[in-house]
Amino acid sequence: MIKQLLLNIMLTLVWVMLTGEFVFGNFVLGFVLSYGILWLISIQEERKRYFTRVPAIISFGFFFLYELLKANLQVAYDVITPRLFVKPGIVQYPLDAQTDLEITFLTNFISLTPGTLILDVSGDRKVVYIHVMYLEDKEAFIRQLKNGLEKRLLDILR
Repeated sequence: MIKQLLLNIMLTLVWVMLTGEFVFGNFVLGFVLSYGILWLISIQEERKRYFTRVPAIISFGFFFLYELLKANLQVAYDVITPRLFVKPGIVQYPLDAQTDLEITFLTNFISLTPGTLILDVSGDRKVVYIHVMYLEDKEAFIRQLKNGLEKRLLDILR
C-alpha cells in the first residue's frame, strides 16, 4: 500500500511540474488523476486495498471534522449562554477495536472532540470508560459512536 501511495504522490508531482502551476487545486487535481490512472492499471488483489482505503480516509476526515465542529459549537454555546446545559455522565463503551493501535486511535479521536474524555481502558481491552459532558441517552451515545467514529476508523485500519 505504501508503494501505491508513493507512486500516487510522485505522479501528482509530475502532473504539477508539467502544468507549471504550483497551486493547491492543481495538486488535488493531479492526485485525483494519478489515483484514477493507478486504479485503472492495478490488477493484483493486494494492490486494490489502497483504492478502498484512500476514499475511506477522506470520508473519515470529513466526518471527523463535522463531528469536531458540532461538538465545538455545542460547548461554545454552553459557555456563552447564562444557563448551563451540561448533563455529565460516564459511559461504559464496549469496544469492537481489538489491537492496541485500533484502541489508541479510537480513544484519541474520542478525546479530541470537546465534551468527551477517555477515563480508562479495561484490563481485558474490551471496555472504555468515557466521561461525556452532554449525555442525554447512554444507549444513543453508544450507538452513535459505534456506527459513526468506530466503524469508519476500523474500516480504515483493518
